[in-house]
Amino acid sequence: MSLYAKLQQRAAAGQPVRIALIGAGKFGSMYLAQVPRIPGVHLAGIADLSPEAARRNLVRVGWPEDRTRAASLDAALAAGTTHVGEDWMALVRHPAIDVVVECTGHPIAAVDHCLEAFRHGKHVVNVTVEADAFCGPLLALKAAEAGVVYSMAFGDQPALICDLVDWARTCGFPVVAAGRGHKWLPHFCESTPDTVWGNYGLTPEQAARGGLNPKMFNSFLDGSKPSIESTAVSNATGLAVPSDGLLYPPASVEDIPFVTRPRSEGGVLEHKGMVEVISSLEADGRRIPYDIRMGVWVTVEGETEYIRNCFEEYNAHTDPSGRYFTLYKRWHLIGLEVGVSVASVALRGEATGVAAGWHADVVATAKRDLQAGEVLDGEGGYTVWGKLMPAARSAAMGGLPLGLAHDVRLVRPVRKGESLTWDDVAMDTTTQAYAIRKAMEEALAPPAVLAPRTA
Repeated sequence: MSLYAKLQQRAAAGQPVRIALIGAGKFGSMYLAQVPRIPGVHLAGIADLSPEAARRNLVRVGWPEDRTRAASLDAALAAGTTHVGEDWMALVRHPAIDVVVECTGHPIAAVDHCLEAFRHGKHVVNVTVEADAFCGPLLALKAAEAGVVYSMAFGDQPALICDLVDWARTCGFPVVAAGRGHKWLPHFCESTPDTVWGNYGLTPEQAARGGLNPKMFNSFLDGSKPSIESTAVSNATGLAVPSDGLLYPPASVEDIPFVTRPRSEGGVLEHKGMVEVISSLEADGRRIPYDIRMGVWVTVEGETEYIRNCFEEYNAHTDPSGRYFTLYKRWHLIGLEVGVSVASVALRGEATGVAAGWHADVVATAKRDLQAGEVLDGEGGYTVWGKLMPAARSAAMGGLPLGLAHDVRLVRPVRKGESLTWDDVAMDTTTQAYAIRKAMEEALAPPAVLAPRTA
């Protein structure tokens, strides 16, 4: 039965899936815009550091004000309305809540939210992929131990890539490569919130008008977010990652099957079975027509002559050899699609992407020469960007995960372009996020790290 039919059944029976949302910013607001249009769900509570800002966002996306006047979560549950407040613990601990949607974008807080939800028997859809990148494999194990489902968020690119990989493997195709698109030039890794709009293609006035967060947008532009999302995909699918960071080969949609081949066959891959990101810009900065900047893709191999003939007969666009075919979605709709994950975890008990091993990591790397005493400001800031690397390499060097490079003081200088290690910083070791990361390293570090699958 389809997810939509299952939701209709829950609506008809008067037994909606009851949801708690933590964080009602841009991503959360996009989900909120869709909730009234989805049968069989009841968003019972929203927790946000600024309840008033959350209420303003609800009005912005079209919610009537009387729907959010419930004085308590119990009152909202009884009336079928939504309580808005600051107390996230009250939401995740309430026995009536079925699914928690973690949407804060704050990786250290997200770990706290996820672990508390697991302890109280709640499924979690984790939008904060920054947290998944540095400890997702152990979060998945904790969820399984608690008998609940932990999932990436459909609509965000990692879950959509995982869906394409699952399609390919279920059809019997070996996966040669999979990934997303991005606007990329090598010097973007040095971008800061002061330079982001010029590189991104907006004026400061346009950004101010839209209320856009320069640090958040810069985390995409400087390569941190593509590395974070590629890490999540690798850990969920077992696909390997490049040995020295993403290559960002430029390609139009038509050229993806040509570029995402092994180097031995004229492509850019070290070998078959890898994650990569396609740039929408040529090396000289020219925009590529019909790009994949906002989309996702998977390249598969036709292993037999018969399969390759089928590609040809059905006009599938392949590389010149006819062996490699790319399926793609040119767009992703971010928070507008999260309802798929909520329904999947609640009604099927299935994640829409979840870490199955520790294959990749994203390590904080200096944007400029850094001095002892400076304080790191995390992804998208002025000090570090995130570099993708194999988990075995990160573990061997003691790499500092980007998700924990927030408000951390350097104890020694680091040169521009160097990846940081635990020994470079004075880390706050009291957080659950630090504890679960170190537990993951102890449990899954080489030689216990699982070898990536090659197809």
